Amino acid sequence: MPACFALVTPDPIDPARLLDGTLSPSDGAALLFWGVVRDENDGRAVSELEYSAYAPMAEKEMLRIAEEARERFGTGAVGVIHRTGMLRIGEASVAISVASPHRAEAYEASRYVIEQLKQRVPVWKREGYVDGEREWVPGFTPAVREGA
Repeated sequence: MPACFALVTPDPIDPARLLDGTLSPSDGAALLFWGVVRDENDGRAVSELEYSAYAPMAEKEMLRIAEEARERFGTGAVGVIHRTGMLRIGEASVAISVASPHRAEAYEASRYVIEQLKQRVPVWKREGYVDGEREWVPGFTPAVREGA
């Protein structure tokens, strides 16, 4: 099976490069999930988002999730990229590319990846609001093992 990949970067995400990194001759479907910064959250006007991550740990967990999706849904390669730093409205914060012989599996795998990413990957998000306030958004909480 093709390899999966994961990247945390402060650089803008190039969708063509992401798709090219996942396609193989046996794929009949290529799906790109493009998560962007929106201008409102919970009724508050948002001006920007700031993402922080511990990249080595985040990339390791993102890769694990991509490989789980590939195995679970029988797809080809799965690529995941997450931005860090200050992002403006409309900029992509996360992108997922799934290649697969068939579209149904690509859709299922992509949904799995984004849902798992939100739960398991150490990426923190702070919203900046139009009124000048800033606050961290609830999300990833590191798992704590008993006795650790």
